Amino acid sequence: MRDNYGRAISYIRISVTDRCNLRCRYCMPETGISKLDHSQILSFEDTVAIAEAVSDLGISKIRLTGGEPLVRRNITGLVGRLAEIPGIEEVTLTTNGTLFEQMAKSLHSQGLKRVNFSMDSLIAEKYRFITRDGSLQDAWKGILAAMELGMNPVKINTVIIKGFNDDEILQFADLAYRFPLQIRFIEFMPVGDLLFWDQSRVISIQEVKTIIGKQYNLLPTLQAGNGPAEQFKLEGGQGGVGFISPLSNHFCAKCNRIRLTAEGKLRTCLYDYHETDLKSALVEGIGRAELAQLIAQAISRKPERHHMDCGWGENNNRKMYQIGG
Repeated sequence: MRDNYGRAISYIRISVTDRCNLRCRYCMPETGISKLDHSQILSFEDTVAIAEAVSDLGISKIRLTGGEPLVRRNITGLVGRLAEIPGIEEVTLTTNGTLFEQMAKSLHSQGLKRVNFSMDSLIAEKYRFITRDGSLQDAWKGILAAMELGMNPVKINTVIIKGFNDDEILQFADLAYRFPLQIRFIEFMPVGDLLFWDQSRVISIQEVKTIIGKQYNLLPTLQAGNGPAEQFKLEGGQGGVGFISPLSNHFCAKCNRIRLTAEGKLRTCLYDYHETDLKSALVEGIGRAELAQLIAQAISRKPERHHMDCGWGENNNRKMYQIGG
């Protein structure tokens, strides 16, 4: 369906848990979070019911997120159930990758089409610092497993932070040159009130593009998938790079997505704190048609653009890990 600004909404990101096995500095507090009780989390049955309803509205792509979605018990079973829904053309996943290798074959066999990996450094010590004790080796094994299964394009999401990993930009680009990978460089943005974010650490995507352009010839390509990245192939290489610029050049006019939190709250924009409680509606016994209508009404209220430049908001907004990555 289309929202009030003519944007075709075809993509839903579903958070299946607020829990994570890592504690990335710009995402989660070091002490962790106050975990939601199991009864507060959307059941798989309700998740499938919502997926069926959005498919009736023309939404054809589902991405599972978290937290870390692979810590949710029987996530492979949920992938299988979602992949069987008529009208759902693609079920994908965003993960830190550290648990992916051991689950890759079963996820793929259940219908997982593609996977995005979050990785902010190629240096083990720096990776351990930013994730608070994560294993770069485990994450890389997950990426290799996805490539071996042919889950192309395998994407790596890299948040560029001045003074932390901006000296690794060409090393990430070299990965895309040597492997059939899509490296997506993302501007560092405020996703909560955590102390690690600071405006001085932001490096614009144009600066990143300039650095890579001095080493590689960037050939514009058709966008792969439904994301906001401006995509390029590296001439002579196997893969490509993408640039996501939510701060310097917002992509709201092309936004095609909505988000579902782990406890069943629907958000039509990451930066808009208004939510529609779908879990409560399901508890009250709402039918499929009525559920689709409730979702359609929420989509009709999708704002024209985000206001990230005004900050995240301290009292009326939740953190990224509470909404879904």
